Amino acid sequence: MFFLDVFRKPAPWLLLVSVFLLPALLLALPLPAQALASDWLTSETAHAVDHHDPIVIDATLSLVKLIDLTMEKYPDTTWLTALEEEAAAIDERSKSWTAGATQASLGYQSISSFKLNYGTVGLQVPLWNLGQRDAEHQLASQAETSAVAQAAAIKLRVAGLVRAALWDMDLAKIRYEQAQAELGIYERLLSSIQRRVELGDLPRADELLARSELLQKRSTFTIAEAELMHSRKRYTSITQINKVPLYYEEVLVPLKEFGQNHPILAAINHQIEHKQAELNTLKAIGSGQSHAIAGLLTDEGNDARSNKAEFFNVGVIVPFGGSAHAQPHIAAINVELNKLIAERGQMNRSLEQAHHEAEHNLEVNRVELDTANEQKTVSEELLTMTRLAFSVGEIHLLDLLKIESRTHLAILYAKERAVMLQRDKALYNQAVGMMP
Repeated sequence: MFFLDVFRKPAPWLLLVSVFLLPALLLALPLPAQALASDWLTSETAHAVDHHDPIVIDATLSLVKLIDLTMEKYPDTTWLTALEEEAAAIDERSKSWTAGATQASLGYQSISSFKLNYGTVGLQVPLWNLGQRDAEHQLASQAETSAVAQAAAIKLRVAGLVRAALWDMDLAKIRYEQAQAELGIYERLLSSIQRRVELGDLPRADELLARSELLQKRSTFTIAEAELMHSRKRYTSITQINKVPLYYEEVLVPLKEFGQNHPILAAINHQIEHKQAELNTLKAIGSGQSHAIAGLLTDEGNDARSNKAEFFNVGVIVPFGGSAHAQPHIAAINVELNKLIAERGQMNRSLEQAHHEAEHNLEVNRVELDTANEQKTVSEELLTMTRLAFSVGEIHLLDLLKIESRTHLAILYAKERAVMLQRDKALYNQAVGMMP
């Protein structure tokens, strides 16, 4: 009876099929797993709100280059520059022949009653303690290595921010496009129902129901557009540019576990070594710095008791008994050292947890993507049948709207899972410390 009823009304059936089936066919077209940057602007023909954050596609921009550009403008670069300057300063100090600044002294004494005049010239040179200069060389080397490691760790963090921002935009774009497509479908659906209400084929309540659903879709579209703009603003805030690469999918680098060569762990390990070298340098100073001294005394005068001679003397100043004064400084450095060791333990646990979560998310999304694609196919077939049934009056509008809603959710879910799988590959690489 269903097919007979369809062929008894050829003209309305063809009209309604064209209205309902065309959007279904368009929605059923396969989309790539990743919403590429080349698709980002073409579908935005109208905006719900007069606020637009444009994003420009740059085919010459790669993910690696994007991270480098972001790194150049990242606030931590000033800190990294200071670390390099510190390492250079320590290296320069370790190359000095003296352990500190040389001091010179001048003096003059006149005894007028005896007509005696004394002039003195002195020089005091700080000497390296035994092993102190080697400790300074080691400190300079560790400072330089630590600065390089900190730069690598910061760059990995920047890569994580860029990766997350790109894929957040992708997900927001998927939701925006789906909301836009659904809005168009419900607009055409309302137009078709209005014509059928005018012809007396449907009750007025169906028109109100369709209008209510359309208003809901407009609200969903407005929110989706706002979220897209928010994601774009977050991206431009991080990168300081409004350009995106054409491709940024990553090849998965599976690791059973991460090692101490992970940039974050390597950075904190070098900080610990740097602090240990600083502690060794402080201990090498001991009670204080030894000094070599040299002086010249002239004795001139008109008195008979004047020697009218010059005296030259040399000596060494050796400090002792100053360990009580050095210990507070050593203890302060030791506190910083042990704090870094504790942070390394916490960081190791955090990285281990992040690695496990990233690995698990990949496994879940692989399974979910297959299920989502199958659900999408089934839902689209059911929607096609339901639209045909509604066009010939076999079912009510409320039933059609329920199937429409479920199908659109299935389509969106499948698209999201495809993007999330690619995103999770990037986040997995981030978790194990791999740069693009």
